[in-house]
Parts: sequence; C-alpha cells; structure tokens
Amino acid sequence: MALRLLIFLGIFALIEYYSFIVVRSAVRTFPSTARTIALTIYACVTIAAWSGIFLFRFINWPSIPHLVRNFYIAFTLGFIVGKLLVTLVMLGDEVRRLFVWIFGLFAKKTEIVSSTTIETGKGITRSVFMQRVALLIGGTVLGAFVYGITNRYNYRVHRIKLSFKNLPPAFRGLRIVQISDIHSGSFDSHHAVERGARIVMEEKPDLILFTGDLVNNKADEVQPYTDIFSRLKAPLGVYSTLGNHDYGDYEHWPSAEAKARNLEWLKQTHGEMGWRLLMNEHVILERGEDKIALIGIENWGAKAGFPKYGRMDLAYNGLPEKNIPFKILMSHDPSHWDAQVRPEYSDIDLTLSGHTHGMQLGVEIPGFKWSPVQYIYKEWAGLYQQGSQMLYVNRGFGFLGYPGRLGILPEITVIELA
Repeated sequence: MALRLLIFLGIFALIEYYSFIVVRSAVRTFPSTARTIALTIYACVTIAAWSGIFLFRFINWPSIPHLVRNFYIAFTLGFIVGKLLVTLVMLGDEVRRLFVWIFGLFAKKTEIVSSTTIETGKGITRSVFMQRVALLIGGTVLGAFVYGITNRYNYRVHRIKLSFKNLPPAFRGLRIVQISDIHSGSFDSHHAVERGARIVMEEKPDLILFTGDLVNNKADEVQPYTDIFSRLKAPLGVYSTLGNHDYGDYEHWPSAEAKARNLEWLKQTHGEMGWRLLMNEHVILERGEDKIALIGIENWGAKAGFPKYGRMDLAYNGLPEKNIPFKILMSHDPSHWDAQVRPEYSDIDLTLSGHTHGMQLGVEIPGFKWSPVQYIYKEWAGLYQQGSQMLYVNRGFGFLGYPGRLGILPEITVIELA
C-alpha cells in the first residue's frame, strides 16, 4: 500500500512539474501582472480538478445542477488527460536530450551545446517547440472533452445484415433492434431520451432486445423514464437482461435486505414497461411453423472484479431436446463470448452484448476504429466472427462517468437476419 502511494505521488509530482513548465513557458511573454494572474488561475483550476478526483465519493453529485456537473466532470477529465499527454511529450523530449548528451560524450566533443539554451534568432529551440506542441495537445484534449458533452444524446443507427445457413426460412428478413447500457441515472434530458426511443420505433423492429445496465446503481433512477421505454413495442416482443450495474453492487446499502429490495424493484420495472426480463432462461420465438431460441443470462464477466451471476447451464436447460436450429444469446459482457460461449456452446449462432460503451472515447472512420478500451476487451464494438458464430457489441445507448461521447457515439443497432 505504501509503495503504491509513493508511485502515485511520484507520477502526480511529475505531471504537475511538467505541466507547470509548459504553462509558465506559454505566459512568459505576458506583462508581470497578467502572468501572475494567469498562473494563479492555473493553480486554482488544478486544485479544483484534483480535489474533484480525490473527493469524488464524498460529493453529493445529484444536488449539483446537471449543466454545472457535466461541464465540471468533462473539464476535469480533459484537464487531467491533457496534463498526462503533456507529461508524455515532455518526457519524450527529455529522452531525446539524454541521447544527444550521450552521443556527445562518445563523440568526445569538448563543448556540448544544449538545444535548451540556444536560440538562433531565426526560430525557436527544440525544447521550446516541444513545450508548445505539448501545450497544443493538452489544450486540444481539454477542448475535445468539453465538446463531447454535446454528443451524449447524438444517437447513431448502425445497420447490419447477417446471414446464417441454419436460419429457418420464416425468420429470414427478421429485423432486430438492439439497445444496451441505458444508464438512466446519468440522463438529464427527458426530451433527448424520448427522441432516442422514437428512433428505435421508426426502424419498425420485429423484435427489440436490451442487453443490460438499465440503471447506474438504483432502481429509482429509471422511474422518470419508464413512460418513454414503455413505448418500445415489437410484434415478437421486447426482451431484456441484466448488466453488472443493475445489481446495485457499486452502491453502499444500509442492509442486504435494502439491496435485495432494490433489485426486485428493478425487475418489476422491466415487467411494468412491457419488457420480458430473461434471468438465466430461454424463450422460443415462433413465426409460422418455424422456431428459434432466445437465451438471456444474468451478467457474466470474464474480467476480474465483474460478477458471474449468469448460469448458462440453467438458461440452456432443455434446449437440445427441443431441436431448435437457431439460437440467439443476450449476454451483457462481451468477454463471456470467448471465455465460455464459444468453447462450450458452439451451437449459439449470435451473441448480443454491450458493457464497454466503446469507452465513449475513440476514433471511428470507415475501415478503422480505435479506443483505449480495446486494450482491455478484445471485442469492444461492432461485429466479430469466429467460424459460424457471431458476436455483436453495442456501443451503448447512454453514458456513465464521463457525461459525453467523443468519437464513439451512442448506438441503436438494427440487425436484419438473412
């Protein structure tokens, strides 16, 4: 514990040291009074940002107006991440100067001229240039995080057509709309959420599937929005499952009974909205004479710290005897696919997941996508295939933590089976 604290303090000191150097360099040409004011403002913002990080659990966030809270969180995250990138750039310059110095020693120069102290009059030194690059990167990141607030309800419809040889004829052309990770406790606009639900219904789905995380922690978070989600209807029904946040595991409860009551309330809410919650069970969907199976399990995560409430043995029980040719699995956490579904249940054709949100941060352009979450989750957004089995990971309808979306926008998935 002491070692971890020392490491953290060392990194913290390094970040603040280099950030201060960059800011001081940027204002060095200011008049004395203006420079003092600028550095004082920078110091106050720094204290406010780090205080929010350290005291996050002790702040009564619901009591803070949404606009103020969202801006503060986005600004603080951008400020901290920007400082981190500033530090990396500056450390890169330090490494460069170290190699120059070592090269000078081996070259046996009698006088080594440091690029940090010489200005030619025709330009700036490499070190000053790197400081300005670091400042530009840091400022851009900060601005981007603040801009991301405007995208938190900027729903994108992703349409895909999936072909399966064993899909019964009556189900060819079936339109499935998948939504995931609503996180209703983060919402601050009834109108914006209503627009998202309207987009779902405009797709005229035959079947609507929700793959977990209806709330952040508590069942009461979704109550102001049940009227909206109750409007989601489809001929074959609306089915749902639970995600890791739905159990209240991240909330401090006065008793185990209180936690259990919260979960029961959340389950009842699914039913009151007209959603059939699948808890380690399956249903048979019929079209004419043809049938397919829809399996829904509770949260099952392969990553450390995430619960394994899901029971595939219970959900799958009886299916082989029913001789169903095509199976869809709803499982919130995509790590479940590689860890258990593919190795043990090779006849599950399509798995639908969410959970990652695409980290709400990344780059997506035609032919290329990147997010920091890909270093944690192998399957993190979009379609994946191994053999005849497919997995689709929804990027999430809502948001959590960072009150915005930067590059990875909220998703409504339309899947057509063929």
